[in-house]
Amino acid sequence: MYIIIGLGNPTAQYEGTRHNVGFDVIDRLGEKYNIAVDTKKHKAYIGKGMIDGQKVLLVKPQTYMNLSGESVRELVEYYKVDAEEEVLVIYDDISLDVGQLRIRKKGSAGGHNGIKNIIAHLGTQVFPRIKVGVGEKPKNYDLADYVLGHFSKAERAQMEEGYDRATEAVRLILAGEIDAAMNQYNKKQTTV
Repeated sequence: MYIIIGLGNPTAQYEGTRHNVGFDVIDRLGEKYNIAVDTKKHKAYIGKGMIDGQKVLLVKPQTYMNLSGESVRELVEYYKVDAEEEVLVIYDDISLDVGQLRIRKKGSAGGHNGIKNIIAHLGTQVFPRIKVGVGEKPKNYDLADYVLGHFSKAERAQMEEGYDRATEAVRLILAGEIDAAMNQYNKKQTTV
């Protein structure tokens, strides 16, 4: 089984914010593959299903971003999966343009508190991840205010395309094609 975790914050006030793009990708996957992510277990909303013949668990941790590792560790232990091979984490990245993707097999937290907490709880930096760009924080802007803010109308259109690309990248990664996913999606997307 593959556990696909989208990071975000629970409650309606955070819906559609930059910090919740991981949740948005999970919602997109759920819609596309008819997987209801509505069972409350392991400090998360989870949904079991299949993507291209691969058993998956779609996950939206409900611990708030900075404690995401609590939920992820519970899931990894309960389902006895290999975090380095069978966990995929999707989250926001302020160093990428809006809607851009960066796929990695491993890496540091890069200042992302949700990832920092997951690394602390799993005891490894080695797990695949898809970073979804939310744009750079404007000068003199508070980081928390920025990531908890909403997208402009133009940015939302770019994010929709980013979510579609992330969904396709997930499909490739599940098929064991992470290198192909990196080659295809890590390059800068040009807007037409």
